[in-house]
Amino acid sequence: MRFAHLADCHIGGWRDPRLRDLSLKAFCHAVTRILEEKCDFVLIAGDLFHTSLPSFDSMRTAVQQLKRLKDKGVAVYAIPGSHDYSPSGKTMIDVFEDAGLLENVFKGEVTEGVLRLRWVVDPKTGAKITGIPGKRGMLDRAWYKALDGGALELEEGYRILMVHTAITELMGDDAKQMDSMGIGELPKGLDYYAGGHIHIVREDRLGKGRIVYPGPLFPNNFRELEMLGRGGFYLVDGNDARFVPIEIIRTIPVMLDCTGLTPGGVEAELEQTIPDGDLTDAIVMIRLFGNLGKGRPSEIDMKGIISGLYRRGAYFVMRNINRLMAEEFQESEPDKRPVAELEAAMLDGIFPEVTGDGHQLMNTLSEQQEEGEKKQDFEKRIIDSSLKALGLSSIRRP
Repeated sequence: MRFAHLADCHIGGWRDPRLRDLSLKAFCHAVTRILEEKCDFVLIAGDLFHTSLPSFDSMRTAVQQLKRLKDKGVAVYAIPGSHDYSPSGKTMIDVFEDAGLLENVFKGEVTEGVLRLRWVVDPKTGAKITGIPGKRGMLDRAWYKALDGGALELEEGYRILMVHTAITELMGDDAKQMDSMGIGELPKGLDYYAGGHIHIVREDRLGKGRIVYPGPLFPNNFRELEMLGRGGFYLVDGNDARFVPIEIIRTIPVMLDCTGLTPGGVEAELEQTIPDGDLTDAIVMIRLFGNLGKGRPSEIDMKGIISGLYRRGAYFVMRNINRLMAEEFQESEPDKRPVAELEAAMLDGIFPEVTGDGHQLMNTLSEQQEEGEKKQDFEKRIIDSSLKALGLSSIRRP
């Protein structure tokens, strides 16, 4: 038995069309590799798409690639992820299931507060597959608390549980930055736990079974590109499991501590740090941090640096200067004055020529349109109340 385990494809996830195209290409490359490896079936452990309402191009690509698998007799089993879900509970996964392109394995019922999952049996291998979808804010945790794990543990055969949730023990330092649950909340004794949601490549043992997170199929933000460089999936062949990288473009991370440098010094250091030669089909990621010895970050000629990289053939250039500060920057103590006093001071700073009640103005601007109130009446009411708060009788128009 051989199967592929994908997760967090996030098709269509990047705003920039060039990077969005790469996420589409990554999915196409993965399907090609799966067919080359002659896999019996595919698992997608959540977040096939980046949103519950994906674009036309995203859906068209997904349909084309899933049909390639179907035409070759490769079944696809999936669960919705936190990005696939909509507030109504409906997902594009359901549409694709109705079209016969995949099967959502989250099947079962809740009786007397207990969730009893049903197995989906792969007809080719006899593997038994079920799963629990992901929801934003770890709301899916309630399903694990209600789960009848004992029934899953007693089932015979090769059993796979698909999950789209964060497991504390597998996350390391990242566990401090996002909600997670303990590995003990999963049922024991299954053969393979196909994880998704955590964008890391990691595997561990859970009893006799293996719990695996393959990471994203293609990195989804600056930090992931910087740390991972590329995405991939897991190929499971009997007792062997290995990570299969999907390398569709070069990534060149450039990190520079600018402490003590001038803007010109930063430019010179970058020229030395960025590799020489052709940058064709490469993403260059520039991260600047530290405290400048003189000058401000805005004085660094980033536009010229980036233009130069594109002239050398770079596919895409990204920069991150969020942690770069001017020398004179000092952390200020929070102002502990009462809210009303702070609002009055703010008002005085913006409109020094008028006298008014800043607290009243803030309350007015936070009001909502009342039920049945016409838009023009609502706008007039807000304007009139704001003028009164500012101590003005009317607006002077040119």
